[in-house]
Amino acid sequence: MRNNNQKKDSDFDVNEPQEENELDFQIDEAELIEKTGEIVSRNSKHLIHCLNIIGQIEGHYVLSSQNKTTKYEHIIPSLVAIEQDRSIEGLVIILNTVGGDVEAGLAIAELVASMKTPTVSLVIGGGHSIGVPLAVCAKRSFIVPSASMTIHPVRMNGTVLGVPQTLSYFDKMQDRIINFVTSNSNVEEKVLRRLMMNTKELVMDVGSVVEGEKAVEIGLIDRLGGLSDAIESLYELIETSEKRYSD
Repeated sequence: MRNNNQKKDSDFDVNEPQEENELDFQIDEAELIEKTGEIVSRNSKHLIHCLNIIGQIEGHYVLSSQNKTTKYEHIIPSLVAIEQDRSIEGLVIILNTVGGDVEAGLAIAELVASMKTPTVSLVIGGGHSIGVPLAVCAKRSFIVPSASMTIHPVRMNGTVLGVPQTLSYFDKMQDRIINFVTSNSNVEEKVLRRLMMNTKELVMDVGSVVEGEKAVEIGLIDRLGGLSDAIESLYELIETSEKRYSD
């Protein structure tokens, strides 16, 4: 026999553990944002994941701790997890990047472009250099009016050994970037190359700076808009796309 003052497990208020779980979830969300810049929107019309690409794209070499970076080795496992997670219905990518490692940035862009998960990108601040392929890799791309994108050839820094072979490699890398951008946006190749090789705009470099409205006008970015526009478009993609997995 039990004392009447004692309670069975079933006698406790079912809301008590739920409140604890909600608090734990809020703490986990805060830690996730702080550590990775990522968050899953759960209490929404559709379950979407937000991926943040900011600062400099860090690839094969570790950058200074003073630099704000997006780490190649963090983004790739996140994309794999998002693509295989049946509960995540869409992915929104927020970009404010100065560029960085060319191969790392292009690899991330290729992975996003190959995903079946509905994806939308939004450029705020800037989507410079290798940030251009990252901006166009989603199924739909947006840019705010105040944002800008720097388009320039692949740069060479430091001592170059085996000059003809190195130049050939950089030419091929540049062609890969151009092919990717033109395949994943509406910009014409001749327009992109002209902007890339412009010698009259950047004082210390070759290339062009394209602002938000101009990026849409030339077909580089799909639409001018902000966060609500990007999320609304992502919801539309989710609701009109076929299910990623069969029941």
